Amino acid sequence: MAPGEVTITVRLIRSFEHRNFKPVVYHGVNLDQTVNEFIVFLKQDVPLRTSLPPPFRNYKYDTLKIIHQAHKSKTNELVLSLEDDERLLLKEDSTLKAAGIASETEIAFFCEEDYKNYKANPISSWSFFPSLFLFLCCCKIIYYEKNI
Repeated sequence: MAPGEVTITVRLIRSFEHRNFKPVVYHGVNLDQTVNEFIVFLKQDVPLRTSLPPPFRNYKYDTLKIIHQAHKSKTNELVLSLEDDERLLLKEDSTLKAAGIASETEIAFFCEEDYKNYKANPISSWSFFPSLFLFLCCCKIIYYEKNI
């Protein structure tokens, strides 16, 4: 890799509610390009990646946000942090370097409208599974106690 080129991971987020995302690693990313140029590149590259399922290849991605930077703390959110939008959302007119992208940075690529809807009502469709699991465990214990 030439100086000024880094490896970054782009997390394609198809659904916040269903926690549906796929990471794609990009090597040799030029940090001197603008965020808008990188978005255009991603919009051209993602549909060509046969390793991705069609729902990911044919989605309306339009926004980038930093998820994690190398050697810094990670968020507890499973898909994407809903905080610090002013700092972490990438502005299209700035360069990747000026936006805070460095080697081994992980960024999210998603639909801004979906993000705003999820941020207004952050309910995950997976939320009921822990309760269901607990319920089934209790049923199993009760069943075994009755049959002993």
